[in-house]
Amino acid sequence: MSEQPASDPIRVLVVEDQPQLLKNVLKLLSAFPQVTVVGSAMDGETALVEAQKLQPQVMLLDLELPGMNGIQVTQKLKQRQPEVEVLILTTFDDEQKVYEAIQAGAGGYLVKRVPGEKIVQGIVDVWSGGTVLEAQIAKRFWNYFQSVQAQNAQPKDPWNLSELELDLLRYVAKGLSNAEVGRVMNIERRTVRTHLSHIYKKMGVNTHVEAVVLALRHGLVQV
Repeated sequence: MSEQPASDPIRVLVVEDQPQLLKNVLKLLSAFPQVTVVGSAMDGETALVEAQKLQPQVMLLDLELPGMNGIQVTQKLKQRQPEVEVLILTTFDDEQKVYEAIQAGAGGYLVKRVPGEKIVQGIVDVWSGGTVLEAQIAKRFWNYFQSVQAQNAQPKDPWNLSELELDLLRYVAKGLSNAEVGRVMNIERRTVRTHLSHIYKKMGVNTHVEAVVLALRHGLVQV
């Protein structure tokens, strides 16, 4: 994934099946210079076609779609265009849906009640490598994985991650963005991305959130 100058707005594809909600989201996003909407879709199949054609950097995606749902869209998108970040924006706020979305490759998960500023900040954060989970959801979600972690008292690393890679994952697990990890570890942001891509390849995942979840399961990191 190429580095993007801070002055360039993030290219966003919006996927929402309810016409009025779609209109509202498009209007909302148009007010923020940090993002530019390159297109929209009202079903999953169209969303994948538009993503291939328009090459967005972030897909803002509803889960409740006709035909292919948001989880399936995320899975297929990540197989075809792994460089595209996915931010889920939906009415569901239960841990199971969050888990399914993250397992599919989503980088963040917000519910539709959040203010517009938070949606835009979420887009910025997922693009910069951060993890986006609404506070109440995040607490329940990570508590679940801490309970799983407690069952794995002895850390196990089946991927042979290096010390540097483990340190990087631990910072990511704390919610730091790529830029913040770079500052803490005194390495460039693009170097952080390179290390993350190596970690993903070793662990067989597509996103930092999936990597953290697996590392938590094996007792390698804490949140």
